[in-house]
Amino acid sequence: MSQVFPRIGRRRALQGAAAGFVAFGLLLWWLLPLGEDPPGGTITFSTGTPAGVYQRYGKLLRKELHKDMPNLNVRLTTSDGSQENVARVATGKADFTIAAADAVETYDLAGRPGADRLRGVARLYDDYVQLVARPGSGIESVADLRGKRVAIGPAHSGVRLISNRVLEAAGIDPEKGITPLSDGIDTGPARLKKGEIDAFFWSGGLPTEGLLTLAKSLAYRFVPIDADLVAKVHAKGGATRYYRATEMPESAYPGIQKGNAVPTMAVSNLLITRADMDPRLTDWLTRTVINSRDGIGNHVHSAQLVDVRTAIYTDPLALHDGARRYYQSVKP
Repeated sequence: MSQVFPRIGRRRALQGAAAGFVAFGLLLWWLLPLGEDPPGGTITFSTGTPAGVYQRYGKLLRKELHKDMPNLNVRLTTSDGSQENVARVATGKADFTIAAADAVETYDLAGRPGADRLRGVARLYDDYVQLVARPGSGIESVADLRGKRVAIGPAHSGVRLISNRVLEAAGIDPEKGITPLSDGIDTGPARLKKGEIDAFFWSGGLPTEGLLTLAKSLAYRFVPIDADLVAKVHAKGGATRYYRATEMPESAYPGIQKGNAVPTMAVSNLLITRADMDPRLTDWLTRTVINSRDGIGNHVHSAQLVDVRTAIYTDPLALHDGARRYYQSVKP
């Protein structure tokens, strides 16, 4: 009898080790396609303005992609924002990008080149419209922007689309009702601080680093965009259906908001590519985007909202075949 128990112990230990190897193998299969060599080559990823969330997210994603696909060279290019990003991917000047859903739909509705080739990879996170006013400017509502110096974003940005639609819904001509300026998040905060502009529009993830930095030296205020105004924006039809009325939580910029949520509107961001992009590379890239959520989210707060359960909803774009392959592989 004394020899039975050691044998049983060894057998259980071997069984435990085998189970551990199986679990480890299943984990590897989930994280990376088992038995496949990682794709290589070069891709171009169009991001956004240097001080914006797109650019920061792109840099962090490139690091994660290098871990999973060390032979893949990811070229990052800056841009004015969503409108330029969509055009670059559609026309082959970039392979992947992030763009707001309204900008994607606007490009398609305008019948612009390559719109039919655009495909979705993942729904990422929401952009919040942040209308910032200089203290003492007397701007407490969108209507108060009339006659003021207002930065409405670069010409090819998603901010420009949104600011024009919000102003028009408030009965303000974006060209004649205000003094329009093309500053974005790169230059808008500094010009507001100097008193060179009265207000500026920004649409981005929460919080945006440029506004956090500005809060350290200027007690600016957020101008509410209430649900009634959002309803008027929706009434314009077309791509405006992608805006939703919401509130910017008080935790976004606590030093400015002082415990108060701010009524505004939001629009979802999509990671997009073209139909002709290599399906296997897109499969691997999609996997990295989902699995790197927590790592990137430690630096870009809005990236914490990336979720495999919602990432598949890339309306108005159909999913790319490679992205669909990934989502089917992890479907419960």
